[in-house]
Amino acid sequence: MAESARGVSAAEGATGAGVAAGKPPASVRAAHPVQPGVLRRPPAREPAARTYARSLPIVPVRARGLTIEGSDGRRYLDCLSGAGALALGHNHPVVLAAIRGVLDSGAPLHAPGLATPVRDAFVAELLRTLPPEFAGHARVRFCGPGETDAMEAALRLVRAATGRTAVLSPTGSHEGACGDDPAGSAGVILEPVLGEGGVVPVDDDWTRRVRKLTAARSVPLIADETRTGMGRTGVFWAVEHSGITPDVMVLSKAVGGSLPLSVLVHRDDLGTGGAGTGPDTFHGNQLALAAGTATLAHVRENALALRAATLGSRMLGRLRDLARDFACVGDVRGRGLMIGVEFVDPEAEGVSPELAAAVRRECLRRGLIVDLGGRRRSVVRLLPPLTISDEQAAAVLDRLCDAVEAVTRARRRAFVQAGRERS
Repeated sequence: MAESARGVSAAEGATGAGVAAGKPPASVRAAHPVQPGVLRRPPAREPAARTYARSLPIVPVRARGLTIEGSDGRRYLDCLSGAGALALGHNHPVVLAAIRGVLDSGAPLHAPGLATPVRDAFVAELLRTLPPEFAGHARVRFCGPGETDAMEAALRLVRAATGRTAVLSPTGSHEGACGDDPAGSAGVILEPVLGEGGVVPVDDDWTRRVRKLTAARSVPLIADETRTGMGRTGVFWAVEHSGITPDVMVLSKAVGGSLPLSVLVHRDDLGTGGAGTGPDTFHGNQLALAAGTATLAHVRENALALRAATLGSRMLGRLRDLARDFACVGDVRGRGLMIGVEFVDPEAEGVSPELAAAVRRECLRRGLIVDLGGRRRSVVRLLPPLTISDEQAAAVLDRLCDAVEAVTRARRRAFVQAGRERS
């Protein structure tokens, strides 16, 4: 499935840029000279912990929508989307306009906990998107900028409300409700689609059983919508697939419109003690609130959740065709534009992180950025922006399919060569 020149041009027309074939134009090289030192210096200055920089040797200098341009002039289709933080892709016009509006207004950029028009607009738009039965009794709390800040605030909240300490986090297994009886627990955390777990949608009937069980025992149910919210899975908030109403929702990543923001939304009677967030210098950054409001409104007004459901279903269908053609492609799963492709070793009959890593490398060579997760990082994950066009989606799948074919050919050659050496 070699990528045709026409296919590249089509992708460029849809994104404003595609993968540059061969050497970039001199004008591009002059404007953005290659900076090898930028790639070499981090190992000497930063910890050796696993980071995206170790697997994506790119120095980004410009980005728009689905596309990232590196300092060498190459352009990439980005299906990582800031680990899901970019619901509208890079530098969407409505987000940039919202940020510029705050900057140009002269309003304070730092106003932690203070009532501001920007904060008021965000809360109003957020409540407008929530399920009505939840929004009518909800309270919104701003936490520190990271997703862990919101989750820690949620745990403090339910512990203060219940007087208990243990918190259950079920794995999504369909056997039993929570694995343990939640009675006596401060709360149960539910992630509607397991993201780092390899894009595993949690069964809706199972979710409803968990909700029934927790409600019967007065145990707060915490929905972790960090990765799944903002239309990503085909509905605005992923808990809507099952029809349940949680007691607490943890929001981050895309809710800040590409800027750091985390939010806790909870049932009003849980917060009577005042606990939940604790002191923090960066509660509700004004630029992030403005970007988040613009993103929430754009997703809602343009029905991007429905768009994600429709396009995601088509992409899953094509990827399942790929699984029928290549034995190394195992389970293909997901919801909306949150998609996972698991790679397996047909001979060893188990997941293959080596094949998944090889496919990611081949994708990058073809100008496609993807992520890994799941068991032993054997799942290639696709998280394109909700604004991706049909044409762009086809280009993404062409490059992924071509990468799988290239890895399969290389693996076949290696087996043949090994057989010759043994003989």
